[in-house]
Amino acid sequence: MNQELENLIRKHYQENFANKKIVPGKNTIPASGKFFGAEELVAMTQAVLEGWWTEGRYAEEFENKFAGWLGVKYCTTTNSGSSANLIAVAALTSFRLGEKRLKPGDEVITIAAGFPTTVNPLIVNQLVPVFVDIEIETLNIKADDLEKAVSQKTKAVILPHNIGNAFNLKAVKALCEKRQLWLIEDCCDALGTTYDGKLVGTFGDLATFSFYAGHHMAMGEGGAVVTSDEFLNRIVRSVRDWGRDCQCKTGHDNTCGKRFVWKLGDLPEGYDHKFIFSEIGYNLRITDIQAALGLVQLEKLPIFTQRRKDNFSYLLNKLKEFEKYFILPKAENLSEPSWFGFYLTLKPNCPFKRFDLVQFLETNKILTRLILAGNLCRQPYFLNYNVKYRKADNLANTDIVMNNSFWVGCYHGLNKEHMEYIYQNIKKFIDQYDDR
Repeated sequence: MNQELENLIRKHYQENFANKKIVPGKNTIPASGKFFGAEELVAMTQAVLEGWWTEGRYAEEFENKFAGWLGVKYCTTTNSGSSANLIAVAALTSFRLGEKRLKPGDEVITIAAGFPTTVNPLIVNQLVPVFVDIEIETLNIKADDLEKAVSQKTKAVILPHNIGNAFNLKAVKALCEKRQLWLIEDCCDALGTTYDGKLVGTFGDLATFSFYAGHHMAMGEGGAVVTSDEFLNRIVRSVRDWGRDCQCKTGHDNTCGKRFVWKLGDLPEGYDHKFIFSEIGYNLRITDIQAALGLVQLEKLPIFTQRRKDNFSYLLNKLKEFEKYFILPKAENLSEPSWFGFYLTLKPNCPFKRFDLVQFLETNKILTRLILAGNLCRQPYFLNYNVKYRKADNLANTDIVMNNSFWVGCYHGLNKEHMEYIYQNIKKFIDQYDDR
């Protein structure tokens, strides 16, 4: 890219984005959002000008840098976190895994108080979700209930680090090792969170991430599957790339020197390896344009993470005065979260309803969100499609969160001024009911 064009891009950023501010009371405070500078626009434009556009050198560079930053051996980029979950689950159904593969009817432990695309890959692969209840303070699985969820059919665990809070990995890992279960960490809402000093995504057999525009770092759309197992990584990449048996990089042919010597399936001997498909696969790759954006955002991730932590901490300290009304969020033991949002749960004796508080905040230009799907078992599609699942208990806390919890933004595009405005509005609402 010549300097003249780069200068024009930077000028465009200054004129259209640099001075855009979220003014509390005047502009809506988002629950989440993207945060970027001129360098992201320059990087994406450079990728466009190179003319490759599909997955290429930028994607490969991002995969290498992300794996290195995380501390795993392999990263496979995807077009979304949802696709990453689909690939991770599908990979564990591969014939290549022999008796360890997940088969139709096998059970997988998870939670109902999460996002549908953690669980949907189980359903489409004819696996049976087994739902365990959560703790209200952490929004994560009740570790004491794990063992009772296990049956002879249990073969895996897939759990999200809910709203950025790492689940009890010590207990979950112990169960998986004891019972020889696969573990998938869904880190889509928890990029940058650590557990016992290690980044989440490094504990499971596989882990997934999302780089959606409203997440911890952005590619617009994007995601990743990571692992340190070379064999699993090969399956993951095959599932992502149409199920193709060939492992050549995009734009490369015959890197193994055996392109026309294979005899697989009932195909004729010598059938082009680039068109031999051994897995049930998809096309779920990113573009180099997204990867170029991701490379710049990855460099800024430590700053983004600290801002999220600071915003969350500020709001938590301010809202402690209202513990009479709220169950406040709590980090899981050994977890240092990169919080996705700041969540509150109304106590049973609360004199007001969630609906009224949420409407008050929304009217005052503070966007709110519920705890994702609430209770998946109660979602219309579970009923409409007669989804097969099992509950390890009555999911009482899951229902409480569904009915009484919500969250507001603490993302890295916000600051102390926004947190104070959120606090002041919650206080203003509560003052109507407070008898102090």
